[in-house]
Amino acid sequence: AALAQGQKRFNLYAVGFYNQENLFDTCHDEGKRDYDFLPNGAYKWNGLKYSHKLRNMSQALADLGTDKLPGIGCALIGLSEVENSKALDDLTAQPALKQRGYKYVHVEGPDRRGIDCALLYNPALFKVYNTKLVPYVQELKKDSAFLTRGFLTVSGELAGEHVAFIVCHWPSRAATSFYRESGGRQVKVVKDSLLRDDPKVKIFVMGDMNDDPTNKSMTEALGCKADIDMVGEGDMYNPWYNILAKEGKGTLFYGGSWNLFDQIVITPNLLNRDSKNKDYSSLKFWKNHIFRRDYLIQQEGQYKGAPLRTKAGGRWLNGYSDHLPVVMYLVKEKK
Repeated sequence: AALAQGQKRFNLYAVGFYNQENLFDTCHDEGKRDYDFLPNGAYKWNGLKYSHKLRNMSQALADLGTDKLPGIGCALIGLSEVENSKALDDLTAQPALKQRGYKYVHVEGPDRRGIDCALLYNPALFKVYNTKLVPYVQELKKDSAFLTRGFLTVSGELAGEHVAFIVCHWPSRAATSFYRESGGRQVKVVKDSLLRDDPKVKIFVMGDMNDDPTNKSMTEALGCKADIDMVGEGDMYNPWYNILAKEGKGTLFYGGSWNLFDQIVITPNLLNRDSKNKDYSSLKFWKNHIFRRDYLIQQEGQYKGAPLRTKAGGRWLNGYSDHLPVVMYLVKEKK
């Protein structure tokens, strides 16, 4: 897809992230606590509900990025809360995703509930080099037995450039801030080591951080800054900070207000420092937004205006997710 400005022409790429809210199949996975998502489990999770869930999620995923790239959508989409590769096979087989040829990267992780992160990608736009699930290591000895989701690290080629994606789902708010700050510190180590290997690699850290852009895990541990001119050498840029802090918009609605846990943050080499002379000769950040469509939002009742979930209060709502997806656009000048 091309944008034109004066004599110059540009290619546009979209990158997204979407928490799938319990994309479970209907079969038991050995050693995992997936009992609620079995036909005789608490949610009476059966083929009908699963097939509706797949159809719903694939529709939203295919729509991501289409407001700027109609018919093309995202080059890559990070996912969290996917049970296994079978669920991903079933998801990518859905007509909405299949027609664009989406593939996925997934490594089965240690999470006790059995939920993993994954990366969907369009092979016409992104080429995978290598993949690694970096484990989340408990910093406190007393927690060494507690297993949680690792950091799915995928490097490859987008727009002819070396890029890397670190897909995260940090510990939930049932745990104190320390555990998410620990996640931030660990991801910073992964990011810094990728940059040591290749200072040119453009890195995207994305995920459900279970924290807002304003929290310590993001601002201090991962070193994210809210404004482009504040981003130092080892920092990252967080374009979601002001969307929450100044506009009050978020990706999940809890206790009467919005949180913005779903974020995509980037290394300084994706930024145009000089706002007057923008240089798009290599891949650069352009803009970002929370993806909203009416079908993703509850239209009536006490939760009107909140994301329309698969189920709530024990009732199956045939919805989507308790999180809204996010999208980031990147631009590169056509040679």
